[in-house]
Amino acid sequence: MESLVFAMVDEPNVCAAARALLGAVILGHDGVIARITETEAYNGPDDPASHAFTRTPRSDLMYGPPDRLYVYRIHGHHCANIVTSDEGQGAAVLLRAGEIVDGLPAARARRDDVPDVQLGRGPGNLAKALGITMADHGTDVRVPPGIVVQRLPEPLPNEQIGVGPRVGVRLAADRPWRFWIAQSPTVSVYRRHRRAQTRAG
Repeated sequence: MESLVFAMVDEPNVCAAARALLGAVILGHDGVIARITETEAYNGPDDPASHAFTRTPRSDLMYGPPDRLYVYRIHGHHCANIVTSDEGQGAAVLLRAGEIVDGLPAARARRDDVPDVQLGRGPGNLAKALGITMADHGTDVRVPPGIVVQRLPEPLPNEQIGVGPRVGVRLAADRPWRFWIAQSPTVSVYRRHRRAQTRAG
């Protein structure tokens, strides 16, 4: 794990939001509930790895009000992000992994009975376990029904948080904007994009 002091220097606000989501509880469909254990920060037009680097019809929701669920499909999987910035800024946090803490039968059925520790490991797997689809795109995660996020009263202390580069991005690959609960077995494996930049950009 890299130096927490170094990693927090000049971090944008979205990184604080990504840290604050660790340990939060997300209520999915059919009673599935997960504790968020891994996140990644994406800083809109200041981040070439973000969908919001260029504003398009696809990324327009990220420029809207905060606390909306931004859902996209990649390689046949859905991934869920939470918009964390004020309107017009385009920053969002990808939910990379979670521990399923309730609704295990429904999560297992969606994930083809993989070991419980793997049910929510990886953003596509977490969304699938929770039952998140494009129908949830734009959901206000503060208001039931639907996908709801219940944040901790206080963020986890820094000594409980791992910090490192984002997984599988080609641009700005070395920015240490991935955060996880240290020692959690549900956290996904780091994989660097084969054509990733060799330095932060």
